[in-house]
Amino acid sequence: QVQIVESGGGLVQAGGSLRLSCTASGLTLRNWAMGWFRQAEGKERVGVACIRSNGDMTYYGDSVKGRFTISRDNAKNTLYLQMNSLKPEDTAIYVCGALASFGYCSASWDSTHFRGQGTQVTVSS
Repeated sequence: QVQIVESGGGLVQAGGSLRLSCTASGLTLRNWAMGWFRQAEGKERVGVACIRSNGDMTYYGDSVKGRFTISRDNAKNTLYLQMNSLKPEDTAIYVCGALASFGYCSASWDSTHFRGQGTQVTVSS
């Protein structure tokens, strides 16, 4: 049985940093393209960052480029999202997902095959 669990969310002031983690059981993350998605209240869910299965390419949404970094620790079977210079508009529920896209990245939520429940990130001004 596959289980994905996100952690690391919380309340932080604008300009601060958080590191989200996504751990998986029953699933080997390095075999999948992995993405982080977020959904703010009243808004659509959007792709934030993605890493290809072979780890050689990463992609970021325009609003987070230069501030967020996605990475993966294969030994720990864990995906990370380092978030720096946080802004109030980054407030959202962040979810990680394994993408059914043959190892390639996709910003589409519909591409997720396995996903977690999410972790809340709140950035105060």
